[in-house]
Amino acid sequence: MAIYHMQAKVVSRGSGRSAVAASAYMSCSRMYNDYDGIQHDYTRKQGLIYQEVMLPPMAPSKWNDREQLWNAVEETEKTKDSRLAREFVVALPVELDKDSNISLLQDFIQKNFVDMGMCADFAIHDTDGHNPHAHILLTVRPLNENGTWQYKTEKEYLCIKDGEEKGFTASEFKTAQKQGWEKQYRYKVGKKKEYLTSSVAQGKGYERIDKHPKSSRYGRQNPISEQWNSDEQLCIWRVNWADAVNKMLARNQINATIDHRSFADQGITEQPTIHEGYIAQNMEKNGMIADRCEINRQIRADNKMLRELKAQVAKLAQAVEKSIPIIAETLEAIRNHMIFTQYHLLHNEMQKEVIHDWMNHFNPILNKYNTVKKKLKSKVTERIELNVKKEKTSILNPIQHIKLNQQLTTVTEEIEELKSRKEQLIFQAQCSTDKDMTNLSKKYDQMNNNLDILDSQDISLKKQLEKDAAAFREEKFRPDPEQYTELLDTRIQIRPDFRDKLIEQLKGTFGKYYDYHRRDIAANEVDYLNVEDPNVFSHRAWELKYQREQEIRRNQPARTKKKSYDMEL
Repeated sequence: MAIYHMQAKVVSRGSGRSAVAASAYMSCSRMYNDYDGIQHDYTRKQGLIYQEVMLPPMAPSKWNDREQLWNAVEETEKTKDSRLAREFVVALPVELDKDSNISLLQDFIQKNFVDMGMCADFAIHDTDGHNPHAHILLTVRPLNENGTWQYKTEKEYLCIKDGEEKGFTASEFKTAQKQGWEKQYRYKVGKKKEYLTSSVAQGKGYERIDKHPKSSRYGRQNPISEQWNSDEQLCIWRVNWADAVNKMLARNQINATIDHRSFADQGITEQPTIHEGYIAQNMEKNGMIADRCEINRQIRADNKMLRELKAQVAKLAQAVEKSIPIIAETLEAIRNHMIFTQYHLLHNEMQKEVIHDWMNHFNPILNKYNTVKKKLKSKVTERIELNVKKEKTSILNPIQHIKLNQQLTTVTEEIEELKSRKEQLIFQAQCSTDKDMTNLSKKYDQMNNNLDILDSQDISLKKQLEKDAAAFREEKFRPDPEQYTELLDTRIQIRPDFRDKLIEQLKGTFGKYYDYHRRDIAANEVDYLNVEDPNVFSHRAWELKYQREQEIRRNQPARTKKKSYDMEL
């Protein structure tokens, strides 16, 4: 089934990643990183379906070689915590074939990234044949028309004029200085340190203690980079991905759609939890037993009907003579209780089907999630051990350092891959966090317990049904044979009242899940169990109704015809 999954990540040196390593990993290729001198070889990695580099017009053509592209990125970024690339991981529709998915990605990347000036490197993976997804690696620094890199942020000096403070870049300050704006530097004022302009400080004889002028903390961000990094742009990309997938599905005449919105925004209010109240709400929405309280309410309703039945039997036992009205009431009361019990069994069967469907849906997701989580934990432990080993390795052993760096890069990319897979599984499970998945696992166990409760309840209900059937047969043959027609007529007369009472009890117990079709099915099964033909009742009811109508007609007074006379003038 087509699902929506779009995860955005940043490849930065601060997190121990490398743009060259990320590209080599997703393209299953061998690439050398000039920045740290590490050779990244992932040619043995499985699951690669397709890979391609897409460039804007101003980018050098040599960057079609991804190794040259990402080494150019690594060379431009100088700091140890530089943001090197932006990565998207998107789930591809399993309903589409390989060519359709490639066309979908190419069109989306061209319109949303390349046309905005980014260089894009993407690859399609599918390791097990059931999880097609794509990794999209994008440059984060804009390009000039001549193919050179622009700045991501520019130094912004906080200048002052007539008590007003304003920020200027180096090029802007040349003009601003002519207008009277001055840079501020730190001066020692007594025991304090203050930012002052040179003209003010020199007039008071203060000593400057810092050669760097006052500036904004993060500098002036490139407007293009600012747009690419904005939350608004990310929302646009998320919407565009859903639209692109839905258009491709429609073009291939596939009846499926995806939605970029969160479950809360879509109106899906269910949240995985182990709290009793939330579990009750979620189960009721799915037509299942809410909790043990619901079951107890049903048991109390059964007991109430059973007490009424026993009262009818006791009333019959006290009768000196065989009273047809009492026998008829007892038979209809037993029949009502049997229909209620049979309805309860059918309701439980429906609930078990819903629970089985729910468990069959989430069981493979939870199994895959636990497997991925275990692998991720193992890889994180491995990375920690490699870092410890690297710290203990002497700097006089550069070969060992390079080898450990290669292993660390590989493990880091494997961790990122596992994180992406874990996030996708969390989304498939309609969850948001690992805590939600833990709660979902607990809910799965609760569902399993509910199945055991339902099975145990079904056994009790079937035993009760057998007892009622035996009591019904005993009461049915209590009258003499010549009284059978009278008994049938009496039961037909009182049945509507018993039916109304049964409907009221069913609605009171099952609430909004009451289904009159299920009630009719239960009634037919009970009549079959009691060896009673519903057609006999309906035919006899029609006869009685016809007889009453005929009797009413006979008892009506005869109408006299008025004579009319012609009047002569």
